[in-house]
Amino acid sequence: FVIVEILSGTGNLSRLLTGLLVPLCVYTIAAISLNLVVGFSGELSLGHAGFMCVGAYSSALFSHIASDIPQVPRFILAILIGAAVAAVFGVIIGIPVLRLRGDYLAIVTLAFGEIIKNLINILYVGFDGLHVATSSANLKLAAGGKQILKGALGISGTGALYKDVKHYFFPIGIILVLLTLFIVQNLVNSRSGRAIMATRDNRIAAESVGIDVTKFKLLAFTISAALAGVAGVLYAHNLSMLKVSGFDYNMSILILVYVVLGGIGNLRGSMIATIILYALPE
Repeated sequence: FVIVEILSGTGNLSRLLTGLLVPLCVYTIAAISLNLVVGFSGELSLGHAGFMCVGAYSSALFSHIASDIPQVPRFILAILIGAAVAAVFGVIIGIPVLRLRGDYLAIVTLAFGEIIKNLINILYVGFDGLHVATSSANLKLAAGGKQILKGALGISGTGALYKDVKHYFFPIGIILVLLTLFIVQNLVNSRSGRAIMATRDNRIAAESVGIDVTKFKLLAFTISAALAGVAGVLYAHNLSMLKVSGFDYNMSILILVYVVLGGIGNLRGSMIATIILYALPE
């Protein structure tokens, strides 16, 4: 971070590299949070892009609706809302899904990601009050009413709402990465973390000593979903046009590749793999 800030301040960082900095933070947060489920909980989840999508869209809608609030507190609230909405979806999906194991869990989480994507694809949201419809023809807005979410066309102009803050998105991204690491490492090293890893290593042995397997797996899944929502918030606010097509199956697989290449259960490895693999094609 220090090196990049020095290079940026002295004008030695190209526009291409500058444009990569915030996405690097986004995918690092996503990889660390997915590692909590895949590495420490021992479950294969392929719906991580779905949780990012939920966090991105809920926070972008909030940013447009609450445009009267000053930029800094609005952005903090957007992060909290994105995390909270993603966590709620994590609980809703996790309760039935975590009773499954192995490939079945992977298939259902993959289906969740696709269902969320297709639902948002047909949603139209307008703001003069709040109106939601499944087609633009059914969206009844008063004269001068503003259409925010335009189905497959997504939400435009979210980044423009944060002109004063946008220059600080990379430092904010670094703070969110550190916060994600703090949450995940503290959870892993806590009593709950040991219980989560015990259920991963031997489910029957964990149950035999009184560990509530479903409860601890749900805890890891929900925290992972909330952190994915935070990554989605940063992703949404860094773009001029937020489209649901970006949150597809390939994004979930890409994040899983970062986790596997860096070493399952290895947080430092996830970060290094994300930076190398994301920057390499550029």
